[in-house]
Amino acid sequence: MSKISLNQLVTQLRAAGEITRARILALLAHGELSVGELAQVLNQSQPRLSRHLKFLTGAGLVERLPEGAWVFYRLPVEGRARALVDSLNAAVDPADPELRRDVERLREVKGERASAADSYFSRVADDWDRLRALHYSEDEIEKAVLAAAGAGPFEVVVDFGTGTGRMLTLFAERSKRVEGIDLSHQMLTVARSKLAQAGAGNASVRHGDATASPYPDRSASLVIIHQVLHFLDDPARALIEAARVLKPGGRLVVVEFAPHNLERLRTEHAHRHLGVSEQDLVRWAEKAGLAARPARTFRSPDGENGISVMVWSADAQTSAQKEPGKRSAA
Repeated sequence: MSKISLNQLVTQLRAAGEITRARILALLAHGELSVGELAQVLNQSQPRLSRHLKFLTGAGLVERLPEGAWVFYRLPVEGRARALVDSLNAAVDPADPELRRDVERLREVKGERASAADSYFSRVADDWDRLRALHYSEDEIEKAVLAAAGAGPFEVVVDFGTGTGRMLTLFAERSKRVEGIDLSHQMLTVARSKLAQAGAGNASVRHGDATASPYPDRSASLVIIHQVLHFLDDPARALIEAARVLKPGGRLVVVEFAPHNLERLRTEHAHRHLGVSEQDLVRWAEKAGLAARPARTFRSPDGENGISVMVWSADAQTSAQKEPGKRSAA
């Protein structure tokens, strides 16, 4: 870890040494947040908060992530600045009244967001497969998913954010068992109906979170995350969870929108992020201990007015690959 100068350290301490900015650092320890969400939690105006965030960003204590008309903020992923913030946050008594109020309000804000998303999923559950196929050929994407997964057969396939269960149907004949989780009870109802219609007797679905799934360590030979990451506060956590669930040598397949500028998808379809880049997927995979493979991108025929889609995969390393001097397969 590289050293910093005394002046840099003093700048960072000054940035953290103000009550609102200290509260911001504590809140961002719970995950990235938009300016609007921070304003809700802290009950302050966005212009005032923007000034505090500019100070923190300039000191390197937070990272600014512009995304369309929104701007998100998060703590640094690693390095001395992150270590300093973690040390400062760890020194604060979690029972501090102001901090407890902020955390409680953050739960309320996230709860409001989750309710809005759940309401959206309930409205669109019956048309979900059609919505997922916006601007690209669903058949071509599914062929690419099968190719990325490999020939099989698979012992256990797990689908994080299964929606209507389409991925389970796709892999049912290639697998001993296929299981899906979703946070939307309405989606699970639709999935059960569609799986029954397809005669997928080896398939099951249950309520569960892609970032904290109910599956044991090293229990799945294939994990699929299909059009889910752009709904998550912290998409990297889903890859970490997939890495935990995968057996050594197992594979993760991700289908996701490439970065785009269709801002309306936030309000009309509850998207949290406007796509995900391959660079982010590779970085998150490395953090999770997965060996990334090159993505296949399906360009939108509508250019900037449409959405391109990536099919990307990564492998869980075997014990031999993790030994010193061994290299992961690409």
